[in-house]
Amino acid sequence: MGRMKPKNANAHFITGTGTDIGKTWLVCALLRYWREQGGVPCAYKPVLSGFVAENPAASDAGQLLATLGRGLTMPDVNAIAPWRFTAPLSPGMAAAAEGRSIDFAALVAFTRQVAGDCPSSVLIEGVGGVMAPLDHRHTVRDWIAAAKLPCVLVAGSYLGSLSHTLSALEALRKVDAGVTAIVVNETPESTVSLAATAESLRHHVGKVPVIVLARANVAAGIAELAGLLSSR
Repeated sequence: MGRMKPKNANAHFITGTGTDIGKTWLVCALLRYWREQGGVPCAYKPVLSGFVAENPAASDAGQLLATLGRGLTMPDVNAIAPWRFTAPLSPGMAAAAEGRSIDFAALVAFTRQVAGDCPSSVLIEGVGGVMAPLDHRHTVRDWIAAAKLPCVLVAGSYLGSLSHTLSALEALRKVDAGVTAIVVNETPESTVSLAATAESLRHHVGKVPVIVLARANVAAGIAELAGLLSSR
């Protein structure tokens, strides 16, 4: 039996090869683009580590809400990021530090529900990298597969990114997670060129589109990716 399609064909999961790779930045850039085009997109960050209740604006959830033009009240935060933890650790470790755990079934149900409820483009931002543990049994990869959402894999252009990106792609393919695109986010002061990184990846990823986000022309890459995600 093939993969079930989500209720919203324009729903995507944004994941990455690791932490601090630019997932939130990319989600916000896409949201701004769609809103400037007259769209009403949705975005969620269901699992969030490193959340400081006294300064929600500094969190990933706060950035998403600001980009969506929504408030920063706790009900607003709860609506898009229900699983929040204080420690800036992998989600499983951050939850354990508070004597809590992530209910995986509830997380998957929430993800599928909000992805289907939004009538327009919707982005679900993951946490950490593809294989970041959520609990003792599940990783972000399991979350993506169970939610049955296609994903965008965000990578960098630093030395070593090729191996990290191809390993993440292989991990996703093992659970039949559809990858709509790989986005190579230019790494500042990298010893490896962005163009060379993208070109090398294209030889190994089959038909998966590789989109570059060059700091000198970010708008072009965002427009290309937004069009790809909206055309599915």
